[in-house]
Amino acid sequence: MTPEVEVRHLKKYFEVHGGLLHAVDDVSFSIQKGTTMGVVGESGCGKSTLGRTIIHLLESTDGQIFLNGEDVTFAKRKQLKELRQKMQIIFQDPYSSINPRMSIEEIIGDPLRGYGYKKKELKEKVAELMEYTGVEERLSTAYPHELDGGRRQRVGIARALALDPEFVVCDEPVSALDVSIQAQVLNLLMDLQQQRNLTMMFVTHDLSVVKLIADHICVMYLGQLVEMAPTDKLFAHRLHPYTKALLSAVPSIDADHPVQRILIHGELSSPINPKPGCRFAARCPYATDQCKQPQTLEELETGHYVSCCRAREIN
Repeated sequence: MTPEVEVRHLKKYFEVHGGLLHAVDDVSFSIQKGTTMGVVGESGCGKSTLGRTIIHLLESTDGQIFLNGEDVTFAKRKQLKELRQKMQIIFQDPYSSINPRMSIEEIIGDPLRGYGYKKKELKEKVAELMEYTGVEERLSTAYPHELDGGRRQRVGIARALALDPEFVVCDEPVSALDVSIQAQVLNLLMDLQQQRNLTMMFVTHDLSVVKLIADHICVMYLGQLVEMAPTDKLFAHRLHPYTKALLSAVPSIDADHPVQRILIHGELSSPINPKPGCRFAARCPYATDQCKQPQTLEELETGHYVSCCRAREIN
């Protein structure tokens, strides 16, 4: 079966003082139709840059991007406009990502105007999207500052779905919301995915959230994937030392089985002109000279990939 979205050896470098910052470095994975790929990691690991590069908000430095088997890596002009209908994004901050001078119905309808919708059908489509995403009809003439964070994010979701995309990047869409509102927005996203058979990439640093919504999880560290597996398998048997430390930080309410925290010591490696080898080695308690060699994702268990030469030995 051809995956909905596939990236092969994707790279995104930025020129900075001192060299090249490797924000995304040789990342490969695929997402099947109607499923959600969670991408997790600490701040600055490159997960948001990865999502924006896939949908061409940032142009890749190297590698390939496929949508339904079609190579869209170098999409330009007409092809890029067609691609915008198929690939969309929900941003992290629902206030800064929408125009404060436009009403709610204007914000949601803005993508439709660019694709030739007439006034009557545009109004009907906006009303339909507002109903789908739970935005009250009375708010159609309101402005963003009149809405709370949850409603603003619903508006952002409605705008992202306006062109009926096949693939949506959710860039930490609930991190700026209260916990009670987070649950409502997550339930909305899962309902919309089921109704529309959406394929999603869910970027987050909140592991309890990604466990709820994702079918598969990629763990990123300083621009590279260090582990990739189905969600239940990753939480049941994490292999990479970084993944173990990351998941140990998830709060637990089970008093009978308290979580044993794994503290990471050492300094972060620089993502600017990084040296070959494992980028987690400087902070890894299991690191050896072998870790100075280039590391690639290898399948250690069925469907479970890890980039660590020591993973087999320590597990």
